Amino acid sequence: MAKSLGKEFTKGILKENPVLCLILGTCPTLAVTTAAVNAIGMGVAATLVLVCSNAVISAMRKIIPDKVRIPAYITIIAGFVTIVQMLVKAFAPSIDESLGIFLPLIVVNCIILGRAEMYASKNAVLPSIVDGLGMGVGFTAALLAMGIIREFFGTGCVFGIPITAGMIDPIIIFILPPGGFFVFGMLIALANKLTGNKKDPEELGCAACPMNKNCSKLSAKEGCEK
Repeated sequence: MAKSLGKEFTKGILKENPVLCLILGTCPTLAVTTAAVNAIGMGVAATLVLVCSNAVISAMRKIIPDKVRIPAYITIIAGFVTIVQMLVKAFAPSIDESLGIFLPLIVVNCIILGRAEMYASKNAVLPSIVDGLGMGVGFTAALLAMGIIREFFGTGCVFGIPITAGMIDPIIIFILPPGGFFVFGMLIALANKLTGNKKDPEELGCAACPMNKNCSKLSAKEGCEK
């Protein structure tokens, strides 16, 4: 049991990282990672919503009618997002101001709705909580990596603390959208390298066609053109 729970937790950190491997939640990933502190704020908020919504949806999976499951999931998620948003406004107003509209938009974050539909609705409460926690940690780690890289090269700081001390001029493009896409692509490539998620090159033309042999026989007999 403990081994299986450990596997459920660790899969979301690298092997099935929602941002770097599954390519989900790219909008908040690119928008809020101009600073490391914003990345942590978004990651923690999304993790809390993910864990709590997974737990409730798993507990109610047998009583939610199949026809209204998606509206029910969104309602549950929206309730937890509202709670988290109120807590952030009360205890971390600067992060709330930095995250802006992307904090309430956690409601429609495809990572959270995807885990509700694909995992929590089909599994018991404890594994669903562990799955949500693992995916949340993986999401936060990806955001934090992007935030540190972009803030360091774009401003010369990390968590607002000067690091380069004027030794290296900031590269402003790193805190702009093109820099975000560049760092995002580099991290995806690194994640694929570490996890071994490589795809063989696709064959093109007749060699890739499943009817290739039959087509060749017909061509020989009837002289049809390829």
